[in-house]
Amino acid sequence: MSSLIEPSVPPGRMASLTQPEIDAGDVRLRPWRQSDRAAVVTGYADPAIQRWHCRSMTDDEARDWIDAWPDRWQQETGAGWAVVDTAEVVGQISLRRLDFAHGLAEVSYWVLPAARGRRVAPRALTALTAWSFATLGLHRVELYHSTANAASCRVAHHAGFAAEGTKRREQRHLDGWHDMHVHARLDTDK
Repeated sequence: MSSLIEPSVPPGRMASLTQPEIDAGDVRLRPWRQSDRAAVVTGYADPAIQRWHCRSMTDDEARDWIDAWPDRWQQETGAGWAVVDTAEVVGQISLRRLDFAHGLAEVSYWVLPAARGRRVAPRALTALTAWSFATLGLHRVELYHSTANAASCRVAHHAGFAAEGTKRREQRHLDGWHDMHVHARLDTDK
């Protein structure tokens, strides 16, 4: 069946670009490197990251995870960046659930314990969102987090993501079903 509307983001736009480094003030977003594996394993071993992302990762899995990002970029199914402070990885941020027909994506992120409390996540989120609107041409970026995850709620608010509602029992965590807050920014938001 043919759509009667043109896609918001033309197919191939992201794949035609080289994945950039994005300036976020005193932190930068850069494509993942194999030398980042230890930081990925450390991140997914952190109890707080495990609580909200519901996964752990071995060194081999981290290698495969890093190796998958260039293909996801080329296939326009996702984009992931290491968040770095000078040369050290302090977190991750990614676009997932890309829907170019409707010009939207979901964002996910985490920050390593040593970098928490420095507003690393809101700065990375703000910078990635600005790039997503200006360069990629997205119309909407969405963020979902458990209603029990107050830190992610603060990140969303600091990055200008409006609260839009609650999805009841939408995601399963280790301790059972969680309601999820929905936040979003539009390309027209100030």
